[in-house]
Amino acid sequence: MRTLTAQWIANAVGGDLAADVHAQVTSVEKDSRAVQPGALYLAFIGEHVDGHDYVPQAFEAGAALALVSQPVAGPHVLVDDVVAALGRLARAYLALLRTEGELTVIGITGSNGKTTTKDLLAQVLPDVVAPVGAFNNEIGLPLTVLRADASTRHLVLEMGASAPGDLAYLTGIAPLDVAVVLTVGSAHLGGYGSSDALAEEKASLIDGLVPGGVAVLNTDDPRVAAMARRAILAEDGRRLSLFGVGDRHDVDVAASAVANDRGRASFVPVTDGEAGERVTLTLVGEHHVTNALAAIATALECGIGPSQAAAAVAAAGPVSAHRMALTERADGVWILDDSYNASPESMRAALRALKDVAVEGRSFAVIGEMLEMGEAALAAHEEVGLDAVRLRIDHLLVVGAGARAAYVSAVREGSWGDEAAFVATIDEARAFLDGRLTRGDTVLIKASHGSGLWKLADDLLGETA
Repeated sequence: MRTLTAQWIANAVGGDLAADVHAQVTSVEKDSRAVQPGALYLAFIGEHVDGHDYVPQAFEAGAALALVSQPVAGPHVLVDDVVAALGRLARAYLALLRTEGELTVIGITGSNGKTTTKDLLAQVLPDVVAPVGAFNNEIGLPLTVLRADASTRHLVLEMGASAPGDLAYLTGIAPLDVAVVLTVGSAHLGGYGSSDALAEEKASLIDGLVPGGVAVLNTDDPRVAAMARRAILAEDGRRLSLFGVGDRHDVDVAASAVANDRGRASFVPVTDGEAGERVTLTLVGEHHVTNALAAIATALECGIGPSQAAAAVAAAGPVSAHRMALTERADGVWILDDSYNASPESMRAALRALKDVAVEGRSFAVIGEMLEMGEAALAAHEEVGLDAVRLRIDHLLVVGAGARAAYVSAVREGSWGDEAAFVATIDEARAFLDGRLTRGDTVLIKASHGSGLWKLADDLLGETA
């Protein structure tokens, strides 16, 4: 982050600056325990914690200024809403950076693959700032913007959406040079009510492009492919970059001759009709071919050559925790940790990856609840159980009442005995696995983050993690 004065910040957020404050701010922090000298401390009011209670600790740690919605002792800017003020600050800051140097702002959305595609681009693009983990909402995105400085040439932003208008708000903070839309699935369907409404939300990312910006679209998803018309009809010079899997002549970037060796996909990248050298992804799961194509197409728009882009994407590894991380324990048991998030589509992809990886021993799928599914929750969990049986996963362990429908449907489909089991708690799941796992077995851990099943993944890995 470049240095900002307290007065500049107050002007940007439309807040009241405490008298006689001439602080210089060099970073922004929402956790008082992480404050460094020169920081702007954000006093958020959460469901369980009020950040104003920690303003004294932030100042003791060296905070130069606090952004607050209640008067406090010490240098501060007073606003009505700290979250909204953070958005205004990031918007003004990004506009300032654009006047000081060349900056390409990339936004990524989709029901699946956002974080992986973001992580790929963070390893491919030079002079890049990208979110840590999945900072993709009204707090995480502005914080990512504020990490950029005059040396940043590529700002990669993950843009999540759980309710109508979320993407319009985020692109209002950070207008995009490149808008990447991956998929329209079932994640967060509860906030929209229908797939059509969710598709309309994802398409609104294109509306956030600056004049002359480019929409990078996955044509393998019909709802995403249909968004091309939205970009074409715009009268501000927007362009299209299309990608898809297969021997395609209707896209700019394709993956031809896709193969799969124990969960790691390889393909021949084809850009503008020219085939390159076959590349093999280090990521586990054939579904990552789509994310790889999105990253290659975006890299091309950022001036990187086709062969360099494909090779860099192939070499990029997993970065964010609990995202298709395959680890062998000292006892020879493999843990496939994909417990950060879950949707019906990513569940299915993870089960297929488990089947591909578990070639030496037995396959164990440990499944928790998929959250924010709304009225589709029951049918979605039932489908997971059916998928596990149809893919011939050796053992399905369903954890938690919210996911129980997956167990019931698996039993109805023909999983008897210990092929399918249900436990109520993570502790019970650990006890179940401890009594059964042997060398060569592979265990998939998959659920929405809020279910807490990631704790089981960490526990199973222990010191190996």
